[in-house]
Formats: sequence, structure tokens, C-alpha cells
Amino acid sequence: MDTIQKFLLMVIVGFLLPVFTWAQSLGKPNIVLIVGDDHDRTAAGCYGNPQIKTPNLDALAAEGVRFTRAYATTSSCSPSRSVLLSGRHNHNNGQYGLQQATHHFHSFEGMKTLTHFLSGGGYRTARAGKFHLEPTSTYPFDVRIDDNGNNPVRMAEKCADFLESTKNQPFFLYFCPTDPHRTGFRRDLPLQPNAHGNRTNGQEGVIETLYGADSLRVPYFLPNTPESRAELAQYYQSVSRLDQGVGKLMAQLKQKGLWEKTIVIYVSDNGMPVPGAKTTHYEPGVRLPLIVRNPFSNQKNKTCDELVSWVDMAPTIVDFAGVPTPSQPGRGTSLRNANEAPGPTAYLHGKSWKAVFDHPGSFRSDTLFLSHSFHGLTQYYPMRTIVTRHYKLIWNIAHPLEFPYASDLWDSATWQAFLKSGQTTFGVREVKDYKHRPAFELYDLTQDPQELVNLANDPKHKPVFDKLLTTLKESQRKTGDPWSGKWVHE
Repeated sequence: MDTIQKFLLMVIVGFLLPVFTWAQSLGKPNIVLIVGDDHDRTAAGCYGNPQIKTPNLDALAAEGVRFTRAYATTSSCSPSRSVLLSGRHNHNNGQYGLQQATHHFHSFEGMKTLTHFLSGGGYRTARAGKFHLEPTSTYPFDVRIDDNGNNPVRMAEKCADFLESTKNQPFFLYFCPTDPHRTGFRRDLPLQPNAHGNRTNGQEGVIETLYGADSLRVPYFLPNTPESRAELAQYYQSVSRLDQGVGKLMAQLKQKGLWEKTIVIYVSDNGMPVPGAKTTHYEPGVRLPLIVRNPFSNQKNKTCDELVSWVDMAPTIVDFAGVPTPSQPGRGTSLRNANEAPGPTAYLHGKSWKAVFDHPGSFRSDTLFLSHSFHGLTQYYPMRTIVTRHYKLIWNIAHPLEFPYASDLWDSATWQAFLKSGQTTFGVREVKDYKHRPAFELYDLTQDPQELVNLANDPKHKPVFDKLLTTLKESQRKTGDPWSGKWVHE
């Protein structure tokens, strides 16, 4: 082949490749992933809370599927979001802890993540609001909608141009408000509760929903005190504002004729920002909302009780999009040793739950692996956990250490009032048990949903313990966990 022929071939390939990618993308669903910030599963009407007002999340659940056993793999912001977008546990993707300021944890460069795969499949990608990850080359988006997420209604309005411009191309929108995360204190209110983003004069474009603190029922993991109820009232107001942002985004999709072409997924990054929830592997820290509306399925107003986690999110989204990813090694295949081959795996760690919509009743998942390493730089307390339908086994790798407190949890009016009270039980848990944990915690979630009776040393439960521990070690090996070396060296 002479030089001219080679040149012509390159021109033809260069012209046809985008056309081929465009043709492949026709008929693919749009996908919106909404991530609440510290949104507890029980703080939503569709999850059984009659006091909080979340009409838009409730409507989303009424038109889709509400998952009852959905878990974050780590109860910390940056690591959890890295799991959602990378499809790999934080111990493998490098986002061990928080991204910002002095914490400075960053994911590995060169790792292929969700948006790489979607872009290769003809999708246009955009993010709005809180990002909290580095480097951007590992999590690339075509469009960055300039908003920090503190007003979800205005943020939804700012998505209008992107939605309008992608009517003829499938898109992925990553929509991340900062509600109901903690912010500053409400010095203008009695007890000075945390504001959770609420402002004295409200947020522009938001019809604020106010809650009377005295009438609120407090979750079991919080003490029933005036300070707890005051902060819960602020938290609920913030959740209701988040809900309005979801509603505004839903309205935008409908106005632009995209609603029946778009799969909408709602999750939270971790649990409520209080001791006993956020940064722990207890249920309030990691068992979270997952609501999915799929207009291409007849699954409406349904619940799914199968076990899923945030490491399953990327595999599911690429499955919805019809985009291939590197497959996991099959059974019997020799998997790499994490100590011999550091860095992220090429394959994703989770599974797709698309079958929940395609073939109702066919999807089965009865075991999850959770992994937490850091929160902030000084909050080192790695945990590895197995969750099954009935049991949870937590391995507290650094159990000789006292469990660390995140700064915003420590400073909260709820915790400071508790410290001054001289009480020893916070919610249902003894503080001494919260601060000083054994190497292993085993709970029967069916008989002990509040996780108070540790069965790890109970002879009757030794077969259960041994089986779950074997599963935990194998999960570490399959996901390239550097902490698996602790079994050898300590």
C-alpha cells in the first residue's frame, strides 16, 4: 500500500469512526445519577417516615423500584463517590479517604472509570454540584455545570442547557447537591443546631419546609434530647430542599421531552452525620436509599429486597447503556495477589442489577463485601465487612485504636450536649463500646437489627463466623486489597 492509499484510508477511518459511534448510540437510554450528601435511608417518606416531606422522591419510588437492602461500601464522602464512579472498592482505586485540603487522598491516574466507558459508547457526560474526587482525568466529564450544589433547585435549572443540547445524543448526568450535609451553626436559634445548609432567609427559588423540633421522633441511634431534635429539624428541612431539587430536575426532563427516555437513579453517599452512623459500618452508616425509575420497564411501585452495594452502580449503568467493560476473571481463574500487583484492577468489582427490571424475580444477591479505610487523614480506622441476608461480620483491622470522630460530628450540638450530660449511652449504644471495638463483630441482623449483641465469640455461631471470615478474605483477594497483608504480617 503506497503513501497516498494509507493517507486515504486514515481519512476514511477518521470520518467513519464517529459516525459508527453515533449510530451505535441511537436508541440508548439517558441516565441520571443523583447523589444526596449524608442522606439517611429513614429520612424519606417512601422509606416509611411519616414526618418528613419528600414528595418528589416518593413519586420517583411510586414510578420505579425502591431497594430495601442497598449499601454504601464505605461511609465517607470521597471514598464512597469514588466507588460509585469507578466500580472498584476504595482500597483498590486509591481514594482511601477525603479528597480536599490537607487530607489529599486521590484516586489512581490512568484508571478507566464509568465515564470513560460511557464516552466510548457514544454518551455525552456532565456533572453538576459536589464532585469531591481527584484527579479529574480519572473521572472525566464532557461538561462541568458550574455550581457547588448548595441550592439544588437552582442547580437543576442550570442543567437546562445541557439537557437541551443532548436531545439527539444519549447522556449521563451526575447530579450532586450538598444537602443535607452539615455546614455552620444557626446562632440565631436556641441550642444553636447545625444549619445543614439552611439559611435564615431561605434559599433563592426554594419553598422551605420547616419542622417543629419538639414533635419529631428521633431515630434509635440518636439520644432523644432537645439538641438532637433541634438538629433533626434542620436536617429534615435540608432533605426537603434536596427533594425540591430532585423535583425541579424531573420537571426539566419532562419539559424537554426526555422523561420517558431517561433512567433516574437516586442514592446517598453515606448515612446521617452523627456518631453511630456516618464513618461506621453499622446499618445507619451504610444502609442507604436506592430508588430507580426505568421508563423502559413495567416495574412500577415495587420493592427489591436483594442485597446490592455502590460497587454495583458502575457495572449496572454500563449495562443499561449497553457498553462493554473488562470482565472479571471466572471461577477457577488465578487472581492476582494484591501484595504482588498494586494498583487498580482492570475489571470492575461489582455486579449489574439490571435484571431487576428486565427479568423481575430472576436477580439474586445474598452477600456483600464492604470496605472502609479512612475518613479524614487523622481518622484512620479500616474495616472490612461481609453482609448477608441474616448476618454481618465486621473486621476492625485497627481495633487496638480508639474509634476516631469526624470533626463535624464531634462539634455538633447533639454530641457536645451529650458529653456535658454525663450519660454513657448514646442512642442505644454504650459509648465505651463505640470507642473501643473488638477485632471482630458478628451480628444477627434478623434478631438484632440495632447490632448490639456481638456473637463473634459465641461457640454456637462459630460455623457462621468461620464461613463469613473465609468469604471476607476471598473478597479482599479478588478486589486487590492491600490490607490483606495484615493477615500475614500481624
